[in-house]
Amino acid sequence: MAFESLTDKLQNVFKSLRSKGSLTEEDVKTALKEVKMALLEADVNFRVVKQFINSVTEKAVGADVMNGLNPGQMVVKIVNEEMTSLMGSESGELSFAPGKSVTVIMMCGLNGAGKTTTCGKLAAKLKTRGKKVLLTACDVYRPAAIKQLQVNGEKTETDVFTLGDDQSPVKIAKEAVAHAEKNGYNVVILDTAGRQEIDEELMKELADIKASIEIHDTILVVDACTGQAAVDVAQGFDEKVGIDGVILTKLDGDTRGGAALSVRAITGKPILFAATGEKPTDFEQFYPDRMASRILGMGDVLSLIEKAAENVDIETSKNMNAKLKKGRFDFNDYLDSMKQVNKMGGMASVLSMMGMGGKNMPAIDEASLKRNEAIIFSMTPAERSDPKLLNPKRKHRIAKGAGVDIMYVNRLVKQFEQASKLMKQMGGSMKKGKMGMGSLNSLMRNLKI
Repeated sequence: MAFESLTDKLQNVFKSLRSKGSLTEEDVKTALKEVKMALLEADVNFRVVKQFINSVTEKAVGADVMNGLNPGQMVVKIVNEEMTSLMGSESGELSFAPGKSVTVIMMCGLNGAGKTTTCGKLAAKLKTRGKKVLLTACDVYRPAAIKQLQVNGEKTETDVFTLGDDQSPVKIAKEAVAHAEKNGYNVVILDTAGRQEIDEELMKELADIKASIEIHDTILVVDACTGQAAVDVAQGFDEKVGIDGVILTKLDGDTRGGAALSVRAITGKPILFAATGEKPTDFEQFYPDRMASRILGMGDVLSLIEKAAENVDIETSKNMNAKLKKGRFDFNDYLDSMKQVNKMGGMASVLSMMGMGGKNMPAIDEASLKRNEAIIFSMTPAERSDPKLLNPKRKHRIAKGAGVDIMYVNRLVKQFEQASKLMKQMGGSMKKGKMGMGSLNSLMRNLKI
């Protein structure tokens, strides 16, 4: 997951600070040297790191902090506040056209940043806000670019406007806006061409589109994995075309996070959204304070709640709660719970937002999860509802159907028996209005989730 290495290093620094009853100026400066190294290794722009460390040092080396009741915690608080400020303090917003006018959003970026896929994700996000969106294929150069946008449109049930690849992007953009005005669309998203690098031809084309129609938002799509290079790309596009905001992609990948911490500070342009996975729903509004909390290993409960509200089936959740209170849990519930978790970005994403990222992240065996699902799908409906029916003969049939060794079926059944005992304990706790995290963690370990 993104920031994992940075989170681990920062947590080690903060653990050392918190363990001290009092802090000297030297303690703070030593700790901040380690923070500096961790940020540089995360590919944060060196100018940003210098400014950040100077600001934290100025606020942390003072009598109020040194002599406070919990100086280590106060330093962590200052780091959190400065990191939030670095990324913009407040979430940026798109500029929508007033009244019933059509809002036009021009998406730009280099090849490989995930621009076309991001167009589909942005469309899906705007549709949840009541917008009628028209995706527009302005990339007439890259093979299959139009088809890719159409596929993304199908995934998100969004209409796609295209004139093929033998018309100019300027003409396509003009006609798309006219089509949107006639047919009641609120938003037009232009998927423009990318290049391997910034060049004059690309910039002129984008400038020509902006000169021919009113663009309300020019959004740069940046690959978070490119680190400091993302800053150069953002500066280049802003100087030559003018951008209003940034969308970071691939924040779920093996990225060191430098782009998220550098782009806003260097360009002054807000990060509007972040793509955190492959699915259309893996697309979040970017909140600097929440991202800072995630990076520092403090979790992001607000985003978790919002994801749950968007993706979790209310009836399934109610039924699960009722069963928890009664101390009951069957294999159907296991499948339902995994389905809900996958909708929210997967177990690793959920645990990270709970503040269990980095070294605190429990081991998640994805292969084991998929194997367990295959085993359960090989059961009859009656067997899923009543695990007590699983005698040796049935287990052998299930193992054969799932294509696994019988030992895996026995292991899953044993885990369920242990989990059932915990469910009864948790059910009793819930009736009394309390449930310890220890019980919940034990349940997760037993179910291997």
